[in-house]
Amino acid sequence: MNSNHIMLNEKLIEKNHDIRNQKLGVFDILKEALIITFKNFNFIIFILLTSLPLFGFMVYYESFLQETLVETYDILKQTPGYSGWPVPNFIHNKMTKHVFYELLQLGFLYLVPLHLLELCTVIVTVDLSSKIHAQERPMTLKEMIHKPICGARLRGTFITSIYVLHISTCTLLGLIWLVTYFLILENSIIEVFFAGFYGAVFLVLLVKYLEWSAIWNMSIVISVWEGIYGGEAFALSAYFCKGSKGRGVLLMLVFFVWGLGLRLPCLLFGCYEGGIGIVAQISLFCLGNVLKWVVCMVYFYDCKKRTLEKNFGEEVERDVEFAA
Repeated sequence: MNSNHIMLNEKLIEKNHDIRNQKLGVFDILKEALIITFKNFNFIIFILLTSLPLFGFMVYYESFLQETLVETYDILKQTPGYSGWPVPNFIHNKMTKHVFYELLQLGFLYLVPLHLLELCTVIVTVDLSSKIHAQERPMTLKEMIHKPICGARLRGTFITSIYVLHISTCTLLGLIWLVTYFLILENSIIEVFFAGFYGAVFLVLLVKYLEWSAIWNMSIVISVWEGIYGGEAFALSAYFCKGSKGRGVLLMLVFFVWGLGLRLPCLLFGCYEGGIGIVAQISLFCLGNVLKWVVCMVYFYDCKKRTLEKNFGEEVERDVEFAA
């Protein structure tokens, strides 16, 4: 880590200390993220330009995703009174090859091009928002362009993102599996207990997913800004999040609801068929994505500051006890 990077890191810690002596609340973090995002017009322009490839791909991907979701829902939705077992055989019999290939294609698009395009936007967003947050004066477009991220941090962030992608995808598949079973069993009188059970398990797993998402996202921020990657970034992120899991869940819930609130109307009104609706949805989705990563940056530095202050206080107490 170079000297300029260390100085900016120290400024961020000092600035967070000046903002508030107590731990930032959820609304404080959201407010700070909004200020960082919109106080520098050059930042908005730069992020807009760098997000264009992601935006274009998201329009195609989201249309394809929603169309496949509607088609899959129609296949899985059953007539009242269905209680046949085993359910996996039922799904296999109902699923057509066409839908199966569409699901495979969606998986590939999500894991490769979407992941890489979103990662590029995340790296730029976290890096620039951190610098803007640390500096007293606004950055110019020239400064943003001529302050590249070093290759080592890029490689480290990519490695961490692979970890995050693997774990988050496995968790999402678990959530999708539970939703699928719930949809099949919800109309069954005999299986109403199992439908309620799967619904309860889904809610528990969703809360854990939001909690883990805060840790995963913080590990990405750590890789971008600290140069620590992989398992070490995960361990450091989990360490900083101790005592702040509730805030992390609420922050991730805000953006989960944001994405769900944008997606459901499009599914209901068929925006995926084309038109201005899907473009408006993706525009707001990309805006929420930028805000989410600025929030993760502010959340990381607040958690880091609190952890360092706690450790320093414990060291002082030990020194006092030893001197006594």
